[in-house]
Amino acid sequence: MHDQRKNIDCKAEKTDWQDCDCLVKARVPRSEIQMLCKLVESMGHLGVVTTTDRLAGEVLIQTTRHCWPELKFLLQKANIKIEFLS
Repeated sequence: MHDQRKNIDCKAEKTDWQDCDCLVKARVPRSEIQMLCKLVESMGHLGVVTTTDRLAGEVLIQTTRHCWPELKFLLQKANIKIEFLS
């Protein structure tokens, strides 16, 4: 039984979940980093923001390929000047 469960787990690992991650580099005014973090956080499941260079205003947005179009649309409509670098 244990071997059979291991085979099932191995098959599950071969799904395309690894291809779902989407990392987007962006730049915002330094004074807007906290607002961007709060905004994305308030959207729930759409993504997570990490500051990579606070002085330059560079952030990394972690989302999925499925959520990115909606998140990008909402960020572009927000009152934050954001430049997508990747």
